[in-house]
Amino acid sequence: MTIQSLYTAATGMEAMESKLDVIANNMANINTTAFKKDRANFEDVFYRQYRLPGALDADSNRTATGVEVGLGTRVSSTQSNFKQGSFQTTNNPLDFAIEGDGFFRVQNPNGDFYYTRSGNFNLNAEGQLVLGSAQKGYVVGDGISIPNDATAIVVTADGEVQYSTQTQTSLQSAGKLELSKFVNPDGLLKLGENLYQKTDASGDEQTGKPGQDGFGNLRQGFLEASNVEPVTELIDLITTQRSFELNSQVVQAGDQVMQLVANLRRV
Repeated sequence: MTIQSLYTAATGMEAMESKLDVIANNMANINTTAFKKDRANFEDVFYRQYRLPGALDADSNRTATGVEVGLGTRVSSTQSNFKQGSFQTTNNPLDFAIEGDGFFRVQNPNGDFYYTRSGNFNLNAEGQLVLGSAQKGYVVGDGISIPNDATAIVVTADGEVQYSTQTQTSLQSAGKLELSKFVNPDGLLKLGENLYQKTDASGDEQTGKPGQDGFGNLRQGFLEASNVEPVTELIDLITTQRSFELNSQVVQAGDQVMQLVANLRRV
Protein backbone atom coordinates (compact mmCIF):
# COMPACT_ATOMS: atom_id res chain seq x y z
CA MET A 1 0.00 0.00 0.00
CA THR A 2 1.27 3.49 -0.85
CA ILE A 3 0.94 4.56 2.77
CA GLN A 4 4.22 2.73 3.44
CA SER A 5 6.02 5.23 1.21
CA LEU A 6 4.98 8.00 3.60
CA TYR A 7 6.62 6.29 6.57
CA THR A 8 9.70 5.28 4.56
CA ALA A 9 10.26 8.80 3.24
CA ALA A 10 9.69 10.13 6.76
CA THR A 11 12.63 8.04 8.02
CA GLY A 12 14.76 9.64 5.32
CA MET A 13 13.67 13.12 6.42
CA GLU A 14 14.41 12.29 10.05
CA ALA A 15 17.84 10.93 9.11
CA MET A 16 18.63 14.10 7.16
CA GLU A 17 17.57 16.17 10.16
CA SER A 18 20.09 14.28 12.29
CA LYS A 19 22.80 14.82 9.68
CA LEU A 20 21.92 18.50 9.58
CA ASP A 21 22.36 18.65 13.36
CA VAL A 22 25.84 17.13 13.01
CA ILE A 23 26.80 19.59 10.27
CA ALA A 24 25.48 22.49 12.34
CA ASN A 25 27.61 21.40 15.30
CA ASN A 26 30.68 21.13 13.07
CA MET A 27 30.11 24.60 11.67
CA ALA A 28 29.44 26.06 15.12
CA ASN A 29 32.80 24.73 16.34
CA ILE A 30 34.84 25.89 13.36
CA ASN A 31 36.94 28.07 15.70
CA THR A 32 36.94 25.74 18.73
CA THR A 33 40.46 24.81 19.77
CA ALA A 34 41.38 21.23 18.80
CA PHE A 35 37.77 20.39 17.87
CA LYS A 36 37.34 17.16 15.88
CA LYS A 37 34.52 17.15 13.37
CA ASP A 38 31.83 14.46 13.39
CA ARG A 39 30.26 12.42 10.62
CA ALA A 40 26.81 10.84 10.63
CA ASN A 41 26.60 7.24 9.37
CA PHE A 42 23.36 5.64 8.16
CA GLU A 43 22.00 2.15 7.72
CA ASP A 44 18.91 0.68 6.13
CA VAL A 45 16.26 -0.72 8.45
CA PHE A 46 13.94 -3.73 8.27
CA TYR A 47 12.72 -5.21 5.01
CA ARG A 48 9.27 -6.49 4.24
CA GLN A 49 9.74 -9.94 2.69
CA TYR A 50 7.06 -10.74 0.13
CA ARG A 51 9.00 -13.65 -1.31
CA LEU A 52 12.27 -15.00 0.05
CA PRO A 53 15.28 -15.54 -2.23
CA GLY A 54 15.69 -19.19 -3.19
CA ALA A 55 12.01 -20.04 -2.75
CA LEU A 56 10.53 -22.80 -4.88
CA ASP A 57 8.52 -21.80 -7.93
CA ALA A 58 5.53 -23.67 -9.37
CA ASP A 59 7.88 -26.19 -11.02
CA SER A 60 9.90 -26.76 -7.83
CA ASN A 61 12.86 -24.74 -9.11
CA ARG A 62 14.82 -22.41 -6.82
CA THR A 63 14.39 -18.72 -7.59
CA ALA A 64 17.49 -16.54 -7.95
CA THR A 65 16.08 -13.61 -6.02
CA GLY A 66 13.11 -12.57 -3.95
CA VAL A 67 10.73 -9.67 -3.42
CA GLU A 68 11.91 -7.34 -0.66
CA VAL A 69 10.80 -3.80 0.09
CA GLY A 70 12.88 -1.71 2.47
CA LEU A 71 11.26 0.36 5.20
CA GLY A 72 13.68 3.29 5.28
CA THR A 73 16.88 4.40 6.95
CA ARG A 74 18.21 5.50 10.32
CA VAL A 75 21.36 6.88 11.90
CA SER A 76 23.70 4.01 12.76
CA SER A 77 26.39 6.08 14.49
CA THR A 78 28.33 9.30 14.56
CA GLN A 79 32.10 9.12 14.25
CA SER A 80 34.73 11.74 14.97
CA ASN A 81 37.51 12.53 12.55
CA PHE A 82 40.70 12.76 14.60
CA LYS A 83 42.71 14.15 11.70
CA GLN A 84 45.36 16.64 12.81
CA GLY A 85 44.22 20.26 12.84
CA SER A 86 46.45 23.08 11.67
CA PHE A 87 48.70 24.91 14.11
CA GLN A 88 48.11 28.47 15.24
CA THR A 89 51.06 30.44 16.57
CA THR A 90 50.34 32.16 19.90
CA ASN A 91 53.83 32.55 21.41
CA ASN A 92 52.20 31.93 24.79
CA PRO A 93 54.51 29.67 26.86
CA LEU A 94 51.46 27.98 28.43
CA ASP A 95 49.91 27.04 25.08
CA PHE A 96 50.68 23.54 23.82
CA ALA A 97 49.69 21.66 20.67
CA ILE A 98 49.99 17.92 20.15
CA GLU A 99 51.50 16.99 16.81
CA GLY A 100 50.33 13.41 16.36
CA ASP A 101 48.43 11.02 18.60
CA GLY A 102 47.59 11.64 22.21
CA PHE A 103 45.53 13.61 24.71
CA PHE A 104 46.39 15.75 27.70
CA ARG A 105 45.09 14.27 30.96
CA VAL A 106 43.37 16.57 33.45
CA GLN A 107 41.93 15.86 36.88
CA ASN A 108 38.87 17.28 38.61
CA PRO A 109 38.69 17.90 42.40
CA ASN A 110 37.07 14.45 42.89
CA GLY A 111 40.07 12.71 41.39
CA ASP A 112 38.38 11.75 38.10
CA PHE A 113 40.46 11.97 34.95
CA TYR A 114 39.38 13.56 31.69
CA TYR A 115 41.19 14.03 28.42
CA THR A 116 41.57 16.91 25.99
CA ARG A 117 43.58 18.01 22.98
CA SER A 118 42.98 21.67 23.76
CA GLY A 119 46.26 22.88 25.20
CA ASN A 120 45.35 26.44 26.17
CA PHE A 121 46.49 26.15 29.79
CA ASN A 122 47.00 28.65 32.59
CA LEU A 123 48.18 28.89 36.18
CA ASN A 124 45.81 29.04 39.15
CA ALA A 125 46.36 30.91 42.41
CA GLU A 126 48.53 28.04 43.74
CA GLY A 127 50.74 28.07 40.63
CA GLN A 128 49.33 24.79 39.33
CA LEU A 129 48.99 24.20 35.59
CA VAL A 130 45.24 24.08 34.88
CA LEU A 131 42.81 24.29 32.00
CA GLY A 132 42.51 27.82 30.66
CA SER A 133 38.75 27.79 31.21
CA ALA A 134 36.35 30.06 33.07
CA GLN A 135 34.10 27.03 33.68
CA LYS A 136 36.49 24.36 35.01
CA GLY A 137 39.62 24.59 37.14
CA TYR A 138 40.91 21.11 36.34
CA VAL A 139 44.57 20.43 37.11
CA VAL A 140 46.72 19.29 34.19
CA GLY A 141 48.82 16.15 34.46
CA ASP A 142 50.11 15.14 37.87
CA GLY A 143 49.93 18.53 39.55
CA ILE A 144 52.65 20.54 37.84
CA SER A 145 53.38 23.68 39.91
CA ILE A 146 55.33 26.75 38.83
CA PRO A 147 56.31 29.48 41.34
CA ASN A 148 54.95 32.99 41.01
CA ASP A 149 58.39 34.50 40.45
CA ALA A 150 59.10 32.34 37.38
CA THR A 151 60.44 34.45 34.51
CA ALA A 152 60.58 31.77 31.82
CA ILE A 153 58.81 28.46 31.19
CA VAL A 154 60.23 25.84 28.85
CA VAL A 155 58.92 22.40 27.91
CA THR A 156 61.43 19.84 26.64
CA ALA A 157 60.78 17.36 23.83
CA ASP A 158 59.94 14.60 26.31
CA GLY A 159 57.39 16.76 28.17
CA GLU A 160 59.43 18.00 31.12
CA VAL A 161 58.25 21.43 32.29
CA GLN A 162 61.10 23.67 33.39
CA TYR A 163 61.26 27.22 34.68
CA SER A 164 63.75 29.85 35.72
CA THR A 165 63.55 32.81 38.10
CA GLN A 166 65.44 36.07 38.49
CA THR A 167 67.44 34.64 41.37
CA GLN A 168 67.88 31.20 39.80
CA THR A 169 68.62 31.58 36.11
CA SER A 170 69.34 27.89 35.50
CA LEU A 171 66.29 25.84 34.51
CA GLN A 172 64.57 23.81 37.25
CA SER A 173 62.07 21.00 36.77
CA ALA A 174 58.43 21.54 37.75
CA GLY A 175 57.17 18.15 36.61
CA LYS A 176 56.43 16.25 33.43
CA LEU A 177 53.59 16.37 30.93
CA GLU A 178 52.60 12.88 29.82
CA LEU A 179 50.17 12.08 27.02
CA SER A 180 47.41 9.50 26.96
CA LYS A 181 46.00 7.57 24.02
CA PHE A 182 43.38 4.89 23.44
CA VAL A 183 42.91 1.96 21.09
CA ASN A 184 39.52 3.34 20.03
CA PRO A 185 39.34 7.12 20.49
CA ASP A 186 35.87 7.06 18.87
CA GLY A 187 34.73 5.24 22.00
CA LEU A 188 35.54 8.21 24.25
CA LEU A 189 32.54 9.95 25.77
CA LYS A 190 32.27 13.59 24.73
CA LEU A 191 31.49 15.81 27.71
CA GLY A 192 31.67 19.20 26.03
CA GLU A 193 34.15 21.91 27.09
CA ASN A 194 36.76 20.12 24.92
CA LEU A 195 36.79 17.18 27.34
CA TYR A 196 36.55 13.43 26.77
CA GLN A 197 35.99 10.61 29.26
CA LYS A 198 37.17 7.01 29.09
CA THR A 199 34.55 4.30 28.46
CA ASP A 200 34.55 0.54 28.00
CA ALA A 201 34.43 1.13 24.24
CA SER A 202 37.54 3.32 24.18
CA GLY A 203 39.74 0.74 25.89
CA ASP A 204 42.22 1.31 28.66
CA GLU A 205 44.34 4.42 28.83
CA GLN A 206 47.92 4.18 27.61
CA THR A 207 50.32 6.82 28.90
CA GLY A 208 53.75 7.79 27.65
CA LYS A 209 56.23 10.56 26.99
CA PRO A 210 55.66 12.91 24.06
CA GLY A 211 57.58 11.86 20.96
CA GLN A 212 58.06 8.27 22.12
CA ASP A 213 56.25 4.98 21.54
CA GLY A 214 53.83 6.43 19.02
CA PHE A 215 52.84 9.48 21.08
CA GLY A 216 52.75 12.87 19.40
CA ASN A 217 55.23 15.68 19.89
CA LEU A 218 54.52 18.79 21.95
CA ARG A 219 54.78 22.20 20.35
CA GLN A 220 55.03 25.02 22.87
CA GLY A 221 53.58 28.38 21.90
CA PHE A 222 51.07 26.83 19.49
CA LEU A 223 47.44 25.72 19.60
CA GLU A 224 45.78 23.10 17.43
CA ALA A 225 42.92 24.54 15.40
CA SER A 226 39.63 22.83 14.61
CA ASN A 227 39.86 20.33 11.74
CA VAL A 228 36.48 21.39 10.32
CA GLU A 229 36.76 22.21 6.60
CA PRO A 230 34.16 24.91 5.77
CA VAL A 231 33.94 24.07 2.05
CA THR A 232 33.34 20.37 2.74
CA GLU A 233 30.70 21.16 5.35
CA LEU A 234 28.98 23.58 2.97
CA ILE A 235 28.79 20.89 0.28
CA ASP A 236 27.38 18.42 2.82
CA LEU A 237 24.89 21.06 3.90
CA ILE A 238 23.62 21.53 0.34
CA THR A 239 23.35 17.78 -0.37
CA THR A 240 21.59 17.21 2.96
CA GLN A 241 19.07 19.95 2.19
CA ARG A 242 18.41 18.49 -1.27
CA SER A 243 18.01 14.99 0.14
CA PHE A 244 15.48 16.27 2.65
CA GLU A 245 13.54 17.99 -0.13
CA LEU A 246 13.53 14.83 -2.26
CA ASN A 247 12.14 12.77 0.61
CA SER A 248 9.46 15.41 1.20
CA GLN A 249 8.50 15.12 -2.49
CA VAL A 250 8.11 11.37 -2.03
CA VAL A 251 5.69 12.06 0.81
CA GLN A 252 3.73 14.43 -1.44
CA ALA A 253 3.69 11.88 -4.29
CA GLY A 254 2.47 9.15 -1.96
CA ASP A 255 -0.25 11.42 -0.64
CA GLN A 256 -1.40 12.26 -4.18
CA VAL A 257 -1.53 8.58 -5.14
CA MET A 258 -3.61 7.80 -2.06
CA GLN A 259 -6.02 10.61 -2.96
CA LEU A 260 -6.32 9.18 -6.48
CA VAL A 261 -7.07 5.70 -5.11
CA ALA A 262 -9.66 7.14 -2.73
CA ASN A 263 -11.36 8.97 -5.61
CA LEU A 264 -11.42 5.80 -7.71
CA ARG A 265 -13.20 3.95 -4.93
CA ARG A 266 -15.95 6.54 -4.90
CA VAL A 267 -16.63 6.05 -8.60
